[in-house]
Amino acid sequence: MKVVIVGAGSVGSSIARELLAHKHEILLIDLKPEVIGRSGLRGARWLVGDACELSTLQDAKLEDADVVVSATGDDKVNLVVSLLAKTEFGVGRTVGRVNNPKNDWMFNDSWGVDVAVNTPQLMTALVEEAVEIGDIVRLLTLQTGVASIVEFTVPHDSHVIGSTVGGIQWPEDATLVAILRDQAPITPTRDDVLDGGDELFFVTTIAAEDGLRALLSPASADDHERPGGTAESADQSAEDDGFDG
Repeated sequence: MKVVIVGAGSVGSSIARELLAHKHEILLIDLKPEVIGRSGLRGARWLVGDACELSTLQDAKLEDADVVVSATGDDKVNLVVSLLAKTEFGVGRTVGRVNNPKNDWMFNDSWGVDVAVNTPQLMTALVEEAVEIGDIVRLLTLQTGVASIVEFTVPHDSHVIGSTVGGIQWPEDATLVAILRDQAPITPTRDDVLDGGDELFFVTTIAAEDGLRALLSPASADDHERPGGTAESADQSAEDDGFDG
């Protein structure tokens, strides 16, 4: 895969280093020629120039790139590069670094950004994921704000303990994709029984997050225990709906 990274600072260089280790073809674009010598990146190609200039991107043959990563410390540059990559060169996938959280709303398909990486938001999610047991924590936003990856750690007094995956009526637009148990990932099937301390990972639409939160909150325990809300009846409903795990 050919990846063009704009900005060879600490973030851009770190991304390049990881991608080079996975045998991808990397081109870095930066205004400062001195970054080449201090980067320590072996195997990467370099282009010194202003990535906001169309001529620089033409020299980089951006039309051949599979992915363009805008990783500078300037949000304006990252937006302009993403927009040019999409509109002028038809790049299939763009990733934009968000430096100021106040600018996050601009990093969408209107500016040619497929994936926005908001570092403060990611760090906040990791902190919450470590301490917020019993609540939905958004780890990553996908597809320009349409979908997300969220995590839920099952409390040891949760009403879902003992229920099977197929016995819970999950929101329509939320899919359980993994269970982390005793530091081992499990691919969920309808017969897997949930236990306290399980970390559940979902791919969900943003709109469905509230439904997940309501389903898994302690307040839903009464509904879970009422007739028609038991795991057994939900199992039957899942069978009727053709759920196959």
